[in-house]
Amino acid sequence: MAAFRLGLIVNPIAGMGGAVGLKGTDTAEILARARALGARPQAPARAGEALGAIAAAADAPLELFAAAGEMGEAEARAAGFTPQLVDHSTGKDSVAEDSVRAARAMAGLAVDLILFAGGDGTARDMVRAVGDKVPVVGIPAGVKMHSAVYATNPRAAARMVLRYMQGGIALRQLEVMDIDEAAFRDGAVSAKLYGYLDVPHLPDLVQGSKAGGVSSDRTALAGIAARIHQAMQPGRLYILGPGTTMRAVADSIGVEKTLLGVDLLRDGARIAGDAGEREILAALDGGGAIAVTPIGGQGHFFGRGNQQISARVIARVGIEHITVAATMEKIASLRDNLLRVDTGEPALDDRLCGWRRVITGYQTDSVCRVAT
Repeated sequence: MAAFRLGLIVNPIAGMGGAVGLKGTDTAEILARARALGARPQAPARAGEALGAIAAAADAPLELFAAAGEMGEAEARAAGFTPQLVDHSTGKDSVAEDSVRAARAMAGLAVDLILFAGGDGTARDMVRAVGDKVPVVGIPAGVKMHSAVYATNPRAAARMVLRYMQGGIALRQLEVMDIDEAAFRDGAVSAKLYGYLDVPHLPDLVQGSKAGGVSSDRTALAGIAARIHQAMQPGRLYILGPGTTMRAVADSIGVEKTLLGVDLLRDGARIAGDAGEREILAALDGGGAIAVTPIGGQGHFFGRGNQQISARVIARVGIEHITVAATMEKIASLRDNLLRVDTGEPALDDRLCGWRRVITGYQTDSVCRVAT
């Protein structure tokens, strides 16, 4: 039986801007700023989690081709693989061209599938490099994650690879989307379709694309906002996630809200805008609470676009102090009304899974299932 040929590419800087509130690392200047703020690499650990699951469960011969060094080799060896190395280097720090070169080399080696860890920018690199020549599976490790080619989490990416190795799984062309990061930092979302990639058709394991233009019922938003506002307690720190739903909450209080960032409120005043993980943890000197809304079309309320509310922040606040709110229109945009979490800590994700009450209006709730 011929060995399955798997390519591995890790974008080591993907997602580094999330926890520090920079919304991406698409330029050298933003990457340097992220590092100065204490940002830590996310993609290597998430790739390692997927590879570990593949190594533990693969029941057929597997030949791994990895981009050299920190772009895959290190994670492959840590998971117990002895990879064949693919040269890609164009300099000290990895850049988009490194991912493109590695993917093209793997296509030339006739790999059966490329597993890559990164964000929307890395997915764009795969479009440039291989298009529809080689199927791919994305390990989500970026900040924005608008593209539909990513698994819901690293463990799901591993399951996709293993299922595809077994055969009988058709491919589906899924869209690669990305936004203008500079505009995103200024609070504007300008998404663009960059192309399609072939992905194993396993809809329960892929996140789907973010639903754009999900209009909000103003009456429902006002009701949600009033309800959250009225439940606020004196002295408690309130961590408001991104989005128009949370902006409605801030409007009801009469404070400014960063549309695409995380803001901190206490006693009716905004004490920090567009806060990063470190700033949030520093402000949590007493009781805290988190209010978030899921991403329309995907359902993630942790792990996509709000990585500042990290696993450490959630642990400090306590899962009993998390409020999830969304209009029924947004709930209807989700596949099977399913909510998702991907905090980067599997044990915490498991605790968050199950059934959760979602505020949908002033006197209305919906009960939705939460999965990883």
